[in-house]
Amino acid sequence: MPPERTPTEPMAAYRLPPDAVITALGSDPRRGLSDNEARARLERDGPNQLTPTRPVPGWRKLLAQFSDVLVILLLVAAGISLALWLFERDSELPYEAIAILTIVLLNAAMGFIQQARAEQAVAALQRMSAAQARVIRNGQQMAIAASEVVAGDIILLEEGDTVPADGRLLQSVALQTSEAALTGESLPESKDPETITGEVAVGDRQNMVFSGTAVTYGRGKAIVTATGMQTQTGRIAGMLEEAPPETTPLQQELSRVGRLLGLLVMVIAAVMITTIILVEHVRGLPALFDVLILGVALAVAAVPEGLPAVVTAVLALGVQRMARRNAIVRHLAAVETLGSASVIASDKTGTLTRNEMTVRAVVTASGRVTLGGTGYEPVGEVTAHRAGTTGADTAALDDDLRLEVERALTVGDRATNAVLQEDDGRWTIQGDPTEGALIVAARKAGLADELLDARFARVGEVPFSSERKLMSTLHTDAQQQESIQVFTKGAPDVLLGRCTRERIGKATRPLTTERRKEILALNDGLAREALRTLGVAARVLPADGFGPDDIGEHVEQDLVFVGLIGMIDPPREEATAAVAEARAAGIRPVMITGDHPVTAAVIGQELGIVRDGRAVTGAEIDKMPDHLLEQTVRDVSIYARVNPDHKLRIVKALQKDRAIVAMTGDGVNDAPALRTADIGIAMGITGTDVSREAADIVLADDNFASIVAAVEEGRAIFANIRKFLRYLLSSNIGEVMTMFFGVLLADIIGLTAAGGSGFALPLLATQILWINMVTDGAPALALGLDPASPAAMTHPPRPRQEGVITRQMWAGIAFVGTVTAAGTLLVLDACLPGGLIEGTGTLAYAQTMTFTTLVLFSLFTVFNSRSDELSAFCGLFSNLWLWGAVMLSLLLQVAVVYLPFLQKAFSTVSLELADWLACFAVASSVLWLRELSKLISRWRRAPQGQSAPSHV
Repeated sequence: MPPERTPTEPMAAYRLPPDAVITALGSDPRRGLSDNEARARLERDGPNQLTPTRPVPGWRKLLAQFSDVLVILLLVAAGISLALWLFERDSELPYEAIAILTIVLLNAAMGFIQQARAEQAVAALQRMSAAQARVIRNGQQMAIAASEVVAGDIILLEEGDTVPADGRLLQSVALQTSEAALTGESLPESKDPETITGEVAVGDRQNMVFSGTAVTYGRGKAIVTATGMQTQTGRIAGMLEEAPPETTPLQQELSRVGRLLGLLVMVIAAVMITTIILVEHVRGLPALFDVLILGVALAVAAVPEGLPAVVTAVLALGVQRMARRNAIVRHLAAVETLGSASVIASDKTGTLTRNEMTVRAVVTASGRVTLGGTGYEPVGEVTAHRAGTTGADTAALDDDLRLEVERALTVGDRATNAVLQEDDGRWTIQGDPTEGALIVAARKAGLADELLDARFARVGEVPFSSERKLMSTLHTDAQQQESIQVFTKGAPDVLLGRCTRERIGKATRPLTTERRKEILALNDGLAREALRTLGVAARVLPADGFGPDDIGEHVEQDLVFVGLIGMIDPPREEATAAVAEARAAGIRPVMITGDHPVTAAVIGQELGIVRDGRAVTGAEIDKMPDHLLEQTVRDVSIYARVNPDHKLRIVKALQKDRAIVAMTGDGVNDAPALRTADIGIAMGITGTDVSREAADIVLADDNFASIVAAVEEGRAIFANIRKFLRYLLSSNIGEVMTMFFGVLLADIIGLTAAGGSGFALPLLATQILWINMVTDGAPALALGLDPASPAAMTHPPRPRQEGVITRQMWAGIAFVGTVTAAGTLLVLDACLPGGLIEGTGTLAYAQTMTFTTLVLFSLFTVFNSRSDELSAFCGLFSNLWLWGAVMLSLLLQVAVVYLPFLQKAFSTVSLELADWLACFAVASSVLWLRELSKLISRWRRAPQGQSAPSHV
């Protein structure tokens, strides 16, 4: 019996010889496990699947929509209003309560729908698991459900299989697996059973295979070392499940504003009620209820009932605009966070690069050729450098160099098993991406597939093996029918040892010791450019007497060296411009990848992410305490050979440095960091289900440039949120001040109740609610459609500590609220008998005039609210939706003043034309006075000796 091991006990199988792993797991490499033993282990360790996240009940999700302080405040106001209506019955319906509850329920429904797709990242991970696995049990090969695989099972792997569990490799025949989703490596990994000494990262464990990865080439046998949640994929799922949900700055700020408004309402209501009771000597239950009605009116005036719904609607409209720019938003509240991002931590493979290998250089005896273009589309310019010269010289392709390059790329093209395909203009590779890059390079050099097929017919193959690090194919030659052509590609150092001559033009020359050193130096130079290198060589065998028995490793001797081929997963062409634009906007790009540090540094320099080429590896991060890592992330922008734990630490260190982090990624390994970051951005095409479900935003085109476009949209959305917050709060503070000072100064302005007993209000609660819900709502929503400022990407992102409402905004809000209250109370005074200005109107007439003036103040204020500094006349007609909203609000106010059933509901009377003109004249004062204050502000900010520009 094997030693008892708990399911969570780690075993560094990659550092143990295969026999030791087999012994530790109590298995047999030939017979595998018995059925009884496998069944016992399955009962002990559980099925080979990821633990699904416990779903949140729907009722809890719905109740969560009512947890916001502002929403609770609205519910309290609605409850008090309903109670008073039930007691007083002063109208046919409880208009205040119905309106408030309608808005609250509408907002809750919208939020519930948006959050209905709960986090499904762990479920997506589970769907990645292989459905079937081939194992050896009782000495026989059999196919079983992947969920039934247990530790100690011997699994068989072939090209196209998905690895069902983590395993220690026992045998490998040219086995390669694609681990891009797990480690970030863009190339398939060659697997070798040889024991590794020392501790290495997951991406460097060549003797291990991992659950959820795909076999791209060859075949192998492995013993299962971990299943389910104990696999590398399972560890990621565990971290993903433990990641706490983050609240965005907008959510935090609106919560803070809600608490502030609630406190403001309570203070004002308490002061007003206490003052009235003491000053007016209120006695008796009816009078006390009148005072309570005043408290409700103040609450209605202070709380912007439409704020939650307008925020949700504006975010939803912004989401539609972002979708048109290929950024699909999964969580509404995350939109504004993207606009305030100060760091974009991006994976390299498939995000900054194309995830398509591309040949960049071919080096032969006569010089070096550079191939243009990126990806698998066979289009690109071919330029050359003669040996010992600098600069491009395309004419050199006509002599020996051209012959050498064509020979090298012919060898590379024929010694492959990949296939280049085109589907609706999109070029793809079926098979190994390295081999695909060789085929594309041959097409760029003018070597047509049809011509090569017609000349070179394959008659045999010596497959690649990790021991030889070579692959050879054998072909007949239609132009030299008496010969068999041997084409070989592989690791340059190994291949060079099997070569005796070198091709130069049409001839060959012996390979001297000095020339071998030169070739190896050239190979090292290509590696320093982050190019993956392959050597190509050829040999001619006599066709007479050649048969199947002559195909073997022995043909890979006495070869003629043809050249070196350097390739890379290149940066996206548009990524360089996107990085530059991000930098201009004060956003710092950071590359976090599982790739080699040299490759990452070169790509980072090419994109403009770094200049010094410094890269920090995951092994270095392991040695750093948290405080040192926090210092490191301030200066270093390239991180290579990292695993999921490192990504999480990097993101958290950036956040501790007060950065708002947008994390982009496409693989399984990116999911925990995507969840932890302030905003997670996943790739829609190459991204896994896991990354998409864990992210807040998904890029439909996998284009880094779309991230920058989304940032611009995010900044525009956030600017629009500030605009309508400025508008709503200005209008509502104007209402509060009108109510507060109207009651406080009632005797001075002649505000008394009909019959001279009791006290009167400047506005009724229903009138205030009408202002907030109708005239405030439509213009506020239209402000959310304001076009983005051309300067949106020329200023740095908003600091994390800066609130959505700044001190400057509060000053402007207070100024507008004061002007609004003063002007409205001036109209109220002029309409009533007595007071500072003698009038002759009734209380109903005065309240209607006050009502209308306050509405018009709000409509003029909407134009002021587009900026704290820009003139209202700058881009006055750039938002036609705003003009439509203003006209709609004006028509609704006309209706409430003149239509009989609305007059009854809102206690209004008809007004004359002169009354309207007076209301317009007074209300317009807020526009002119605010323009004057903006002009003074611009003049103070402008450099001395220069006039203040009107557009600033």
